[in-house]
Amino acid sequence: MVKTLTKRADFLRASKATRKATKGLVLQARKRKPDEVGPDLIRVGYTCSKKVGNAVKRNRAKRRLRAIVREVLPTLGHAGWDYVLIGRAVATIERPYIELVNDLTYALNTIHGPAK
Repeated sequence: MVKTLTKRADFLRASKATRKATKGLVLQARKRKPDEVGPDLIRVGYTCSKKVGNAVKRNRAKRRLRAIVREVLPTLGHAGWDYVLIGRAVATIERPYIELVNDLTYALNTIHGPAK
C-alpha cells in the first residue's frame, strides 16, 4: 500500500538518505526503522522548488510525478521504505511520460538492485 508523506520531518530524514538523480527527477529513498510507522507501507512524497517554475508549472510537475509513481512504485517499491521525488526544472514537465517512467524505474533499480 502506498501512502503520501505529509510531515516535514519525514522529508528531512529522506533528504539525508540515499539519492539518485536522473534527467527527469531526483529520487531520495530511505529504509525506515522497524519501530517506525507501518513496516508494510510504502510512503512517498513529492516536492518541486520554485526553480521548476510558477505555481501552475510546479503543480503540473507534481501531477506527472504522482502519475509515474502510481504506475511504477507498486511493483518496484519496497515495503518499509520512504521515497521522495523531486521535480527538476524544465525536464519534469517537458520530458516524455515514458522517459519519466524509465527514469523512476532506473533510479529504483539503482537503489535496490535489479528486480529478480
